Amino acid sequence: MAALAAAPALAQTAAPSPCDQQLVGYATPLPAKPVWTYTRTLPAGCRVYYFGAEHYQDAAHAQFARIRRAFAETKPTVVLFEGSNRGTDSTETATISRLGESGYVRFLAKQQNITVESLENPVAEYNFLKTRFDLEQLKLFYLLREAQRLRTRTKASPEQITKAMEALLAKSAQILPGSDQVIRTVPELAAAYRKYWPDGGNWWEAPAAWFDPAASSASTGGKFTNDINRASSEFRNQYMYRLIADKARAGQRVFAVVGRNHVPAQAPALDCALSAN
Repeated sequence: MAALAAAPALAQTAAPSPCDQQLVGYATPLPAKPVWTYTRTLPAGCRVYYFGAEHYQDAAHAQFARIRRAFAETKPTVVLFEGSNRGTDSTETATISRLGESGYVRFLAKQQNITVESLENPVAEYNFLKTRFDLEQLKLFYLLREAQRLRTRTKASPEQITKAMEALLAKSAQILPGSDQVIRTVPELAAAYRKYWPDGGNWWEAPAAWFDPAASSASTGGKFTNDINRASSEFRNQYMYRLIADKARAGQRVFAVVGRNHVPAQAPALDCALSAN
């Protein structure tokens, strides 16, 4: 939902590519690895550096030093990040504390006046998901996932999460077109949550496991949340790798940062697309 909040009216993604078949599906377990990176150098100085980050907001975490060193080495001409563009803060530490790794790469890019762009196409993603899932369940998924993100990553209180949901619901007709027919207020959010999880506790405490794309909704108790998140992640993987490949083939030095498991899922498709350059 956060990614949708600042989304422009983007076009649908391009026609299917043969390289799409190389994407690693979530039914295939990914091998454990402390750090996931993808690097590729193309003719004429084009380059891709793709870093799989953990979602930390502690500036002392080692990944931020790795990102800084890789950024200096890559000398990017374009920087790509996960989620919406929520800007930067006044300092490196404040940016990481508030905005995590996506904010940090925007901070580094801003220092050198480098173009930044999101790795997401939230409008096309939402339109795709609407063809596969019930609208009430889909809106509930977006709201619960954002509440879970606020609770776990920013340590927001129930009161803060409620205010954030009120703000999102007030804009839902614009950011989730057509969804104003369902779940229009926080009390209606609570009622929808109880409808599917009558014994599930508070809506703002939806477990993180419900949003694991590699898990089944039946196994986590998410009922439909894992299924939606898996479809969302697979759509995003396709969009992300195509965008990175397009930038590199156009002559850019690409520096991209995304949640860690997206990188190995996309790497074979990126190899395919960049080999066709």
